[in-house]
Amino acid sequence: MSRVCMVTGAVPGFGHSISHSHRRNKRRFDLNIQSKRYWVPSLGRSVTLTVSARGIKTIDQRGIDAVVRAIRARGVRL
Repeated sequence: MSRVCMVTGAVPGFGHSISHSHRRNKRRFDLNIQSKRYWVPSLGRSVTLTVSARGIKTIDQRGIDAVVRAIRARGVRL
């Protein structure tokens, strides 16, 4: 599963982990990605989305119909 949120489009960040002696090692800041099933009344079926925690909050705020409409407008097949 790729670490990309289908709702917000967020991707992992990259940077350094810095030790006490200030040596730098490359690291990756992963998102809290979860696979969730939602019932979409406008489609008459459920869809599985890979969403971040912020994406789940966005769905709760805007509604699943509006979010799915925006995802499909970008050309993503659900």
